[in-house]
Amino acid sequence: MAGIHITDIESAINWWRAQFPSPDGITACPEVLALAEVYALMVYYREHEADEFTLPALAREAWLEWYASTPDAPCIAICSTSQGDHECKGCGRSFDEVQHWTAMSPGQKRAVWRRITLDAKAWRFNKYAERAHKATGEDHPDPAQLDAAAQGKA
Repeated sequence: MAGIHITDIESAINWWRAQFPSPDGITACPEVLALAEVYALMVYYREHEADEFTLPALAREAWLEWYASTPDAPCIAICSTSQGDHECKGCGRSFDEVQHWTAMSPGQKRAVWRRITLDAKAWRFNKYAERAHKATGEDHPDPAQLDAAAQGKA
């Protein structure tokens, strides 16, 4: 069973609410209602995950549309599994997860994302994330300026 964590259901609800705000503060779009029903049942039954493949059709479609708005792979292009590590230092995925990523279902991918995010040991969550927050124009020059400079030298 590929499980969709309750936090992903909640994120999808909030994403849909932002896409289609309630006109009166009471009504919600059909996607929010479908996902909210799943969320409510998960809370009632104290379930942390919903089966990806047995969600009601509208809830599954709504979740998949939210999923499509999220980054697919956690890769930061520094793959230590290609150097023999069982777990990538860059993204935190295992060798098998890296190798089979394209064959994994959205629910399986989100489970990996959840694990590596909670673990937060991979470079994508520390060393390089800190650099990205401190980036300046000098660190990341505008490509148009580089092209203009190159043409001026030619």
